[in-house]
Amino acid sequence: METKWLEDFVSLAETRSFSRSAQLRHITQPAFSRRIQSLEAWAGTDLVDRSSYPTSLTPAGQTLYAQSLEVLQALQSARAMLRGHASAGQDVIEFAVPHTLAFTFFPVWVSSLRDKFGPIKSRLIALNVHDAMMRLVESGCDLLIAYHHASQPLQLDPDRYDMVVLGQEVLAPYAKAGADGQPLFRLPGRAGQPLPYLGYASGAYLGRVTDLILKQAGTAIHLDRVYETDMAEGLKVMALEGHGVAFLPRSAVKKELREGLLVSAIPPGMTGLEMLMDVRAYRGKPSGKEPSKGAAQALWAFLEAQNAPA
Repeated sequence: METKWLEDFVSLAETRSFSRSAQLRHITQPAFSRRIQSLEAWAGTDLVDRSSYPTSLTPAGQTLYAQSLEVLQALQSARAMLRGHASAGQDVIEFAVPHTLAFTFFPVWVSSLRDKFGPIKSRLIALNVHDAMMRLVESGCDLLIAYHHASQPLQLDPDRYDMVVLGQEVLAPYAKAGADGQPLFRLPGRAGQPLPYLGYASGAYLGRVTDLILKQAGTAIHLDRVYETDMAEGLKVMALEGHGVAFLPRSAVKKELREGLLVSAIPPGMTGLEMLMDVRAYRGKPSGKEPSKGAAQALWAFLEAQNAPA
C-alpha cells in the first residue's frame, strides 16, 4: 500500500468527484481511478459507492477516510520533526522555484527583502513548474514561487494553500539586434518565409502561455520551430547568437535590452503579442499540529502585509 493512495482517497472523499480529484492530484482520471481500485484491492472491500452521484463512500470507506486523515497527519508531523532535526539551529527558508524565476526574479527579490524585511537564510530548489509545485504539495519546501496566468492556473486548492502576489512579469518576443539596431527577425513573418522560432519544450509553463499569445494574435504569425528547450535561459542564449525569435520574460532580458544585444521582435503599431503574468508565492496553510518554522512564518506575515489593501 502506498501513502499516495490514501492521499488520493482523502481527496476523493472531500471532492466527491473522480475528475476533480484527478485534476487536483495532477494525474489523469484513468490513472486516478486505478489507484483507488488498488487501494480497494489492498483493503479487500469496496470503499466507494459507484452507483450514486456525486460519488459517496461505503461504510468501510467512511471508516478508512477517518483513519487516513490521522495516518497522513501523523506522517506529515513526523516528517516536519525530522526536517527540524536536520536543520537544527538553522532557520533556513526553503523555496521551490521554476528554473526561469530562479535565474531572474528570485535573486533580485531576495535582495529587495533586505531593506524592508531583513536578511534571510534561504535554500533554493530549482525545478520545472510541475515538480516545484509537487515539492509544495508533498511538504518538501516552505514556499513555492511561480508564474500565474488566468489561462494556466496552478491546480492548488485554495482551502489548503495560501497565496500572495509578489509582482508581475511580461512575456514577449525578442530577437538579436543587427548592426543597425533593428531585430534580425521581426514578426509576423510570411507564409512562404516563416521566421526561425526558438520555442519551449512540450509541457513547459511558459510554452503554454506563448501558445496562447500566438493563438490570440490579431494577425497570422508564421514561424518555423528550429530549436526548443524547457528553460528560458537556454532560449535567450540561442536568441543572442542570432538563431531566431524567442518569447522571453522581460526580467530575463533586462540587461541584454539595456546593452542593445536583444530588441523587441514586435513591429511598431502591432499589439497583442505580449502577455502579463503574476509572480505568486504559495504555502501550505498551517495545520496547528506541525512545528512551525519561525523565519518562514515571519516572512509570510510580511508578504501578506505587503499585499494588504491600503
